[in-house]
Amino acid sequence: MTSTESTTIETTTNDAAPENTTNNEIKDEDNTKNVSQPKNRPIVHKTDYEKDVVYLYQFVRCPVAPSASPFCLKVETWLRMTGLKYENVDHRLKFKSKKGQLPFVEVNGEEIADSDIIISELTKLFKKDLDIDLSADQKNISHAFISMLNNHTSWVMRWWRYSNPSQFLKTAQLDVKQVLNSKLPKGILQFFFKMGFKSNVKKAIGHGLGRHSSEEILMFGKNDLKVLSEYLQDKSFFFGDEPHLLDCVAFAHLCQFYYIPFGDMKEYMDSECSNLVSFLERMKERYWSDWEEMAKTLELNTHLPKKEQKEEVNKEEKEKVEKKANEGVTEAMDKEETKEIEKDEKDEGLEEQKKEESEKKE
Repeated sequence: MTSTESTTIETTTNDAAPENTTNNEIKDEDNTKNVSQPKNRPIVHKTDYEKDVVYLYQFVRCPVAPSASPFCLKVETWLRMTGLKYENVDHRLKFKSKKGQLPFVEVNGEEIADSDIIISELTKLFKKDLDIDLSADQKNISHAFISMLNNHTSWVMRWWRYSNPSQFLKTAQLDVKQVLNSKLPKGILQFFFKMGFKSNVKKAIGHGLGRHSSEEILMFGKNDLKVLSEYLQDKSFFFGDEPHLLDCVAFAHLCQFYYIPFGDMKEYMDSECSNLVSFLERMKERYWSDWEEMAKTLELNTHLPKKEQKEEVNKEEKEKVEKKANEGVTEAMDKEETKEIEKDEKDEGLEEQKKEESEKKE
């Protein structure tokens, strides 16, 4: 990716909420840690990590998609596609990578930042190459499309969000208090959020895309979508019946166009690129079965077994053990009681027999 990977809501997080940690504070904190920690020792936030578990640091959930950041969604989708064990860290937007980016991951005490580098490094570490069966030509095509999505298509979406922060919040159904992890009044937070987003318009201008008219920028996006659609044709995935890295990246970016729509992009996809919409549904069905649950709860780890369910199972098992133990005690007590009753009845019978014999003698 590029140095501007932190996108959409992420670039305003620290600027928008005065009570949150700023970028400078994060850098100072890192410098302090570097002084206090021995050299060559990895500095990670997750110190009680489990071996070979990937700990993902990203943004808060979005009610209409798992993430409003294509780069966060790209990494998490890749983790699901490869079947690697991972856990989202609920860091309340307190941390960014040493490069100042989100997403980043920590694995075995090491930090890896930038979505493309994360995927590249984890591919090598765990030998999980999604493109291992592709030809050289197919890999070249994949590289070209991924570069387009990351460095051109995504800027169309970012330009619109930076220019229309209020509409973005409404379309994404985001709660600004949750996004910024702040207790300040909503009105104040929305003001800072809008100011932060507006300041990012300069980035779009600096990229070059932001110098054009709204109509021209939206047309750039539609042209990219059309090219993807024509290459996909009637295939299930871009290179056939099985998904690869391009499918992962395309899914992450197309979600931002379709589920958090802007301009007339959703309508355009429905009418002119309906195969891309079907592609999104296939990816959702295969890798995001917890999509609806996530949208309702906004939980980060709906893919993991529920603690409540485990606790409930443990509680039920404990109750069963206690019940069985109680039944055993009751059964033992019943046996003892029966023995005592039989003994008492026997004793009473002997006494009556003695009494009768005594009376006969008299």
